[in-house]
Amino acid sequence: MAPSKKKHAKNQASVIPGGFTVLSLQFSSDSAARHSLYVKEHRVRAEKSSHRPLDRTLFVLNIPPYCSEDVVKDLFSQFGSIQSVELRDHPGSSQEAGPKLSKFFKPAEKQGFKVGYVVFQNSSSLPAVKSHPHDVPLVVCTEQRPVKTGLQKWIQQYTDSFIQPEQLQQKVDSFMEDYDKHKEEEAERQKKEAEEEQEDEEGWVKVTRGHKGAKARPHSEAANQRTLQREITKKKRKELLNFYTWQHRNTQKEHIAELRKKFEEDKQRIALLRAQRKFRPY
Repeated sequence: MAPSKKKHAKNQASVIPGGFTVLSLQFSSDSAARHSLYVKEHRVRAEKSSHRPLDRTLFVLNIPPYCSEDVVKDLFSQFGSIQSVELRDHPGSSQEAGPKLSKFFKPAEKQGFKVGYVVFQNSSSLPAVKSHPHDVPLVVCTEQRPVKTGLQKWIQQYTDSFIQPEQLQQKVDSFMEDYDKHKEEEAERQKKEAEEEQEDEEGWVKVTRGHKGAKARPHSEAANQRTLQREITKKKRKELLNFYTWQHRNTQKEHIAELRKKFEEDKQRIALLRAQRKFRPY
């Protein structure tokens, strides 16, 4: 009975504290050394992006530098169809917002171990990954999927570093078209918001509710100026004149100073008229 129990334990998955399942990784079938990947189901309450569905996303730690996104996709494709693979230097929220830059404009990637998010097309693939036996390694480099390392990898990277002018021009034109389209949509949206925010005769502004899941949009400069002007006008309407004693005293002082100023001006004008007056009997 003891040998059968030991044999059964070998075919079980290895789970460590924290809910991570340990997967064994082997570079090639004849390699003696093995590497460990730590995987678990991606469940973050703050993650509301559809880019990483909670029931179909696998979180992977300790991915070695020689595993690219294509290699990771091929490794986990045996557990089910894969929708997308994302490798990052550190765990974090999804970056699906914003324009997607071409490889020509991206900064150089850091070489080192990474974390990954593997999104399957079916939720049944996650239990298959977590139940994979620890003693059955995932092989990286095979005849069908050769992975270059060492000098061959450096030569390939050096060759890929040269940019063809035709490809670069095509990427630039495509990016500028997307940018112009985005600016036109932004201008149209601001114009529509300005029309919807017109005040009525009593100073009320009509507020409309956006569709479900819509994020708050920043106000334009013109809208902020109109809001500030409305606040200043409202504050002047509510301001109470001569409510406090010191306000009443200051108002009286200003009124007396104004009267004295006018009195001195009148005296100077009368003196000037008297100096200019002449006796003319005829």
